[in-house]
Amino acid sequence: MVHRLDRPVGGAVVFAKTSKAAARLSNEIRLQNFDRQYHAVVENHLEQKKGTLTNHLFKDEKKNISKVVHKNHRGSKMAKLDYEMVAENNNYSLVKVKLHTGRSHQIRVQLSHFGHPLFGDQKYNKSAKVGQQIALYSTYLRIKHPTKDEYVEVFCKPPETFPWSDFDVSY
Repeated sequence: MVHRLDRPVGGAVVFAKTSKAAARLSNEIRLQNFDRQYHAVVENHLEQKKGTLTNHLFKDEKKNISKVVHKNHRGSKMAKLDYEMVAENNNYSLVKVKLHTGRSHQIRVQLSHFGHPLFGDQKYNKSAKVGQQIALYSTYLRIKHPTKDEYVEVFCKPPETFPWSDFDVSY
C-alpha cells in the first residue's frame, strides 16, 4: 500500500505491484505530485463556502487522537487543506476537500475544529451516534504511473446510503 486511509474512511486507495513501483509512487506523494480529493458530509452550513484551513496538529499516540495546537507546541506538524461546500440540506453540508499535507486524522480534526464535524465521526464529533458510519470518502486520486509516462486517475463514489444519498457527489 502506497498511502493509507483512516480505518473508518472509505474510497480509492493506491497499491503498488513491486517494491520499486512503491518507492516511485511514495516519492510522488513526498513531492506532493499526488492529487487526492475527498468528499465529506459535515454538520451545519458553512458561512465561508470555500477556503483553506491551516493548523498545527499534534497526535497523541497513546490515545490515537489528534488535536489542533499552537504552532510552537512540541511535536506538532503543520496541516493544510482546501475545502469547498458543494451542496447543503437541512442540517448538513457536502464538502469537497483537497489535502496539501497528509496528517493523521487531518480532515476530521480540522473540519471539527472549524465548527463542522463529520457526520458519524465518533472520535471528533460529540453528537455522532454509535453505529453511524463516518461520512468521509476518498473520491478521486491522480498519480503518475511508476513506469509509464502517463497519469492514472481513479474515481470512487460513496455508497448510496444516508447521509450520502441526500447529495449528488460529483468529481
